[in-house]
Amino acid sequence: MDKYEINAEGSKVNVEVKKDNLGMSYNLSIPPLDVATSFLLESIRNELISITSVSMKELVDPTLFSTIKERFKTQATKLIKEKLPQIEKGLEEFLIGKMMQEMLGLGEIEFLINDPALEEIVIPSSKEKIRVYSKKYGWLETNIKIGEEETIINYSNIIARRIGRQITVLNPLLDAHLVTGDRVNAVLYPINTKGNTITIRKFARDPFTIVDLINNKTCDLSTAALIWLGIEYEMNVLFSGGTGSGKTSFLNACMPFIPPNQRIISIEDTRELMLPDFLYWTPLVIRTPNPEGKGEVSMLDLLINSLRMRPDRIILGEMRKQQEAMVLFEAMHTGHSVYATVHADTAADSLKISKSSPEHSSKSLESSES
Repeated sequence: MDKYEINAEGSKVNVEVKKDNLGMSYNLSIPPLDVATSFLLESIRNELISITSVSMKELVDPTLFSTIKERFKTQATKLIKEKLPQIEKGLEEFLIGKMMQEMLGLGEIEFLINDPALEEIVIPSSKEKIRVYSKKYGWLETNIKIGEEETIINYSNIIARRIGRQITVLNPLLDAHLVTGDRVNAVLYPINTKGNTITIRKFARDPFTIVDLINNKTCDLSTAALIWLGIEYEMNVLFSGGTGSGKTSFLNACMPFIPPNQRIISIEDTRELMLPDFLYWTPLVIRTPNPEGKGEVSMLDLLINSLRMRPDRIILGEMRKQQEAMVLFEAMHTGHSVYATVHADTAADSLKISKSSPEHSSKSLESSES
């Protein structure tokens, strides 16, 4: 059905989307390594660990993580050329990329993360093959399988540590993001009775603009003009829809309508918004409690605190709880321009959900409607 090449850290592999009796499948052709090559890579890995020092600050700071990768890549190239002076350029790049994925990434999953044709990557458990959601073909079963549950737990811990969070038996749920900005959700056994699972929601490296949405017929010109006028004249806007319907993408595309001299405070549980640099934007992200139950900073805490930061506009990444709705509508009532996403099938359902909040919140909504 389709065939193309993807590149992850210099390692190039081929992808084939095939049709069979059970539907369609996603096949990643990763060249196998023989015993001697595997032993050589293990030896180089051990040397890299001993000669390359990495601070905790570099591991948890996304802006510094790229410097670690460059340092490892330089050292790995030097070691491979010492041990294999006659190695071909293509093979050298593949081996270095393979080591980078295993040492600083998520192994073979890095190939899937670097495939721009995919929207979702799911590791159901060690008993099942990884599944992906293709923009063109929908859900596809891959030929990749994580062999052990411990490996899935290790990947979850790597992701959590990089943003200063933890996932344990006591705290078996994780909402996080990769260095690339892609959103990650992990659930450990026995909450997921099949095993440990990871779901990665990929975001466009170049976010959609309102022009893109008009050109691909997601939004017509008159609707875009109406929202532009609403945002420019400081009206409140709620973006409602089902899971994966594009609420956050549409919200993100509409934010450049805000004048660049007005302060924007965004509040999210996982960083998803990517606003352009010319906007006066302060992004805030919640913090989960530590194993002792201390240090939590909730969305409600940030929402209340944002009112003291002299915002002109407040963006709430996703409004889920009744308390958040109360504070959100109170912020509207005090004259702040507010934008948020809501899970609902229709605009009418959004109003019903909002009005199901306590009376005070409902009054705030009605005043904002008027």
